[in-house]
Amino acid sequence: MSLQSYPAHLRLRKKAEYQVVYTHGRRYSTAHFVVYILPKAQTRPRTGLAVSKKVGCAVQRNRVKRLLREFFRLHAELLPQAADIAVVAKKQACYIANLHQVEVELGSLCAKLS
Repeated sequence: MSLQSYPAHLRLRKKAEYQVVYTHGRRYSTAHFVVYILPKAQTRPRTGLAVSKKVGCAVQRNRVKRLLREFFRLHAELLPQAADIAVVAKKQACYIANLHQVEVELGSLCAKLS
């Protein structure tokens, strides 16, 4: 496995996993995202993304998901180390231009959590 990938064992994959994080996790809101964090016993953070059709067409939704995955891949050390994290994109997320905007927004949230 290369360092450029984001492996499946580091992602939330099932609806039931998302539901647990939504119902029992702590909710944080930023300008473009809602972040749910649920502390767990595992050693590595698992992340999940939810980008609905309200964000825009498929091209815009896929771009938002690519930017979020890249943020999590590059900044894994900023994330709480034993937690499940679910990120829900708000409607305004389609206006994010580049990775730097995601880093500023979610990086400040991660710094506040650590």
